[in-house]
Amino acid sequence: MIIGARFPGRYLQGPGIVARLGQELAGFGDRAVIVLDRGVYDLLADTLRKACDGPLAIELIRHGGECSKDEIASVAAAARAAGARVVLGVGGGKALDTAKAAAHEAGAACVVMPTIAASDAPCSALAVVYKPDGSVDHDYFLPRNPDLVIVDTEIVARAPARFLAAGIGDALATYYEAEACRRSGALNCLGVHGVPLAYEIARLCRDTVFEFGVAALAECDAKVPGPAFERIIEANILLSGLGFESGGVAGAHAIHHGLSELEEVHHHLHGEKVAIGVLAELKLQGVPEAEYRRVRDFCAAVRLPTRLRNIGITDATEAKLRIVAERACRPGEIMHNEATPVTAEMVVRVLRELV
Repeated sequence: MIIGARFPGRYLQGPGIVARLGQELAGFGDRAVIVLDRGVYDLLADTLRKACDGPLAIELIRHGGECSKDEIASVAAAARAAGARVVLGVGGGKALDTAKAAAHEAGAACVVMPTIAASDAPCSALAVVYKPDGSVDHDYFLPRNPDLVIVDTEIVARAPARFLAAGIGDALATYYEAEACRRSGALNCLGVHGVPLAYEIARLCRDTVFEFGVAALAECDAKVPGPAFERIIEANILLSGLGFESGGVAGAHAIHHGLSELEEVHHHLHGEKVAIGVLAELKLQGVPEAEYRRVRDFCAAVRLPTRLRNIGITDATEAKLRIVAERACRPGEIMHNEATPVTAEMVVRVLRELV
């Protein structure tokens, strides 16, 4: 049996670490393109210019809002035209994914700097590409992870706590999906079986969010990157990223993909939809009721949705549930990494229980 794992080149986390950004980027070359999330462009553009002031020539690009084929191609073209040796993505998951994919296509190094901890996108060699209507187009698997992930927790703490809660939802899925893959023998994102360390990282991720999630949200409400907040940032970004790529993904994210087919959920965050996916996955797995209630009650305690109506599906018709289920269970989908076979009919059944 071949086993394996994948990791980012380096990971740096701490308050005020943005001050080191220029020297870190200069280690890759003297020219950089920075893809800055349009939601924080006006807040951070001057900070980034100041951090990179010196021998580093930078071109700042305002991200268009979607990680689409056209956006990736546009950034890659800008990087090639600028002769950039490194592409830096700053912002949320879609801006970071765009930067990762564009860096690959431009033949440049990749650095990412998340401004929220709403998903495990920063550390991964994966970009989720969306269609113009907001539905998932495909997963773009890249040949390598970012060369550097740098997380300034003072900046992340300024974001609304809703983003942190969503990241907890994404991180929560890590263990249950990796465990499903371990039990089924499904392959990870490298196309091999996970190393034992991957499953232990996934377990630590789950235990960390259970222990520190509520306190971290309180610190985030106060805009203070305290000790619980720092632990949750590590779990949401690093542990979850390592756990899902090296351990594997399964039902929770398959259901997320299905939910994304419905227009009414498009304004909800990735991790909020994944939280619903986790609850549905646990029902599909037939876990003991006590374990299900533990996870459901935790989701409620950290401000995550526990019902379809919480993510905008107030009219859960049979037709809508069938759309979600068919997308989640289509051939080749990660749903089939579960330890027991799952059909669209089974997904419809458990989703009815979450109305």
